[in-house]
Amino acid sequence: MRNKMCLFLFLFFMECYLAMARGIVVQQKSEAAIPVTTLSPPEGNTTFIDGTTWCVALAGVSQADLQNALDWACGLGMADCTAIQQGGRCFEPDTLVSHASFAFNSYYQINGNSDIACNFGGTAALTKHNPSYGKCVYSTSGSLVASAPASLRKHNQNLVWSKLAALLLLSYFWM
Repeated sequence: MRNKMCLFLFLFFMECYLAMARGIVVQQKSEAAIPVTTLSPPEGNTTFIDGTTWCVALAGVSQADLQNALDWACGLGMADCTAIQQGGRCFEPDTLVSHASFAFNSYYQINGNSDIACNFGGTAALTKHNPSYGKCVYSTSGSLVASAPASLRKHNQNLVWSKLAALLLLSYFWM
């Protein structure tokens, strides 16, 4: 019985560890083994060179292309588009360019301010001019912690730790 309980605890601990590790992405490059002094920013991140940048929609592009890019950003791109929903703080002005700009910037900031994260099929461009207005505040790289919504990330992590704590208490009194 004791061996089965130890095995169960080990497997549960591994499940908890793997559940938390899914949120951690470790990226290693083959060049990481050889230290090289460089003065260039990592992977096209323009924040370090020129200050804060935002990604906004271009006004003169095809409406169909802009709508497709907006749909992708808010869908598969997993940008935070709640503020541009009806009643949201950035819903007005209710224009395609305004909504796309907010969504594109959300995606851009979440994905490391990389030039490639502000392309959207040629419908977006980087700007140094803060596009925020009124109650609608466009995020910057420093204002975002990670790509997952904070409430979801915190909930999942708390659930894992509470399961682990309950199991440890149970095993303490059981053994």
